[in-house]
Amino acid sequence: MSDFATQRLAMVDSQVRPNDVTDLRLQGALMDVARERFVPAHLQTVAYMEGCPEVQTGRFLLDPRCFAKLVQLAGIRPSDTVLDVGCTTGYSSAILARLAARVVALEEDEALVKTARENLQGLANVRVVQGALAGGHSAGDPYDVIFLNGAAYKRPETLLGQLKDGGRLVGVVSEGGTARARLYVKAEGSLSERAAFDAQVPVLPGFARDAGFVF
Repeated sequence: MSDFATQRLAMVDSQVRPNDVTDLRLQGALMDVARERFVPAHLQTVAYMEGCPEVQTGRFLLDPRCFAKLVQLAGIRPSDTVLDVGCTTGYSSAILARLAARVVALEEDEALVKTARENLQGLANVRVVQGALAGGHSAGDPYDVIFLNGAAYKRPETLLGQLKDGGRLVGVVSEGGTARARLYVKAEGSLSERAAFDAQVPVLPGFARDAGFVF
């Protein structure tokens, strides 16, 4: 077993399974996808450690624990179409592609779009698109699942509008100074939501706190 394969096993055994991630399909995907391929060369040796590696200035991969718990929270089915918001280098999309029928990987940074397309070559069920993250990708909606690769300081109303009936959106939302993973479910035109677990992850572009008035 290679050093990286050993690290993948350790990641699942020490960060994923102990945090109530019991989905065997997800555990298998985390074991299959080489996370080190999706970070800069100088970060490959720490790709599987706790924390959110910075893959470009101000842009990060989610830490393994939070990422796995969010994916499990979404309850992705093999027939689902998923919008992956803020895919950065494509790691999240590579995992989601092993769980869903189709993945639309949304990224707004041109350099990251190029990197994600290179990293995801060969995955026929993933399409990388460029656009503002907060605007989603209406050309492909409605979606069964929308996955946020980071935190938001406000409820993602535009993205919620791109869910199909029965669709789910998962992400970390900061409200009242507390950041929690949240699950939003659309049913018969109405939205329900629930907090799932505490999480501290970087905020996605376009989802930062609104600037207040300056006097």
